[in-house]
Amino acid sequence: MTGLNLHNLSFRRQNFSIEVSTILPKGSKTILVGASGAGKSTLLSLIAGFLSPQKGEILWEGRPISTIPPQKRPLTLLFQDNNLFPHLSLWNNVALGIKPSLKLDVEERNRIKDILERVGILSLKERYPSELSGGERQRAALARSLLRGTPLLLLDEPLGPLGPGLRKEMLILLSQIVDEFQLTLLVTTHQPNEAVELADHMLFIEEGKILEKGCPIHLLNTPVHPMLKGYLGYKV
Repeated sequence: MTGLNLHNLSFRRQNFSIEVSTILPKGSKTILVGASGAGKSTLLSLIAGFLSPQKGEILWEGRPISTIPPQKRPLTLLFQDNNLFPHLSLWNNVALGIKPSLKLDVEERNRIKDILERVGILSLKERYPSELSGGERQRAALARSLLRGTPLLLLDEPLGPLGPGLRKEMLILLSQIVDEFQLTLLVTTHQPNEAVELADHMLFIEEGKILEKGCPIHLLNTPVHPMLKGYLGYKV
């Protein structure tokens, strides 16, 4: 099966450890849920290369990527705070996804214009992050991520600060973009019900281990593991 393969991945730091084996099929949309401190962000950092596993292997399309530097891996990791530079305009923040020097040719400018239109913020291109709403900043960060052209998109609590209405809007946009660009998506969230709207796979992680995985609707309606039941608010 092609996609992202986390094979016997093991990582330990102080009193916390992760032991994970799972496959994310190419083109899948996966929600990773679990309590704070369960290992969600650590797992994303391992995949992205900001942390190194003590054991195991990370493979993309059957090719090991564990020893590849973060900036050369076939992925983009977007954190909750969206990583926008306050001294740069929206346009220049997004343009960093193509060329850090910001010296753009006509084709590159057209690509930026197209993606800003696609996420609905072209009219805001001259504004600075402080002049944007939370949803607009997230759209800008997403646009920059897409311009990198990597097939694997990792999002760490990308909708955290947004209200219910804006979260729903961003979920729809994210789903459309992932399908349009044929990406493989892994996104962490504290809102398990968002899995139904966005994902075709769900992983439940607790104490560094994936305890349940499968169809989001099935896992949310008929959880088996006691810790997942407790997390979802079922009586155990």
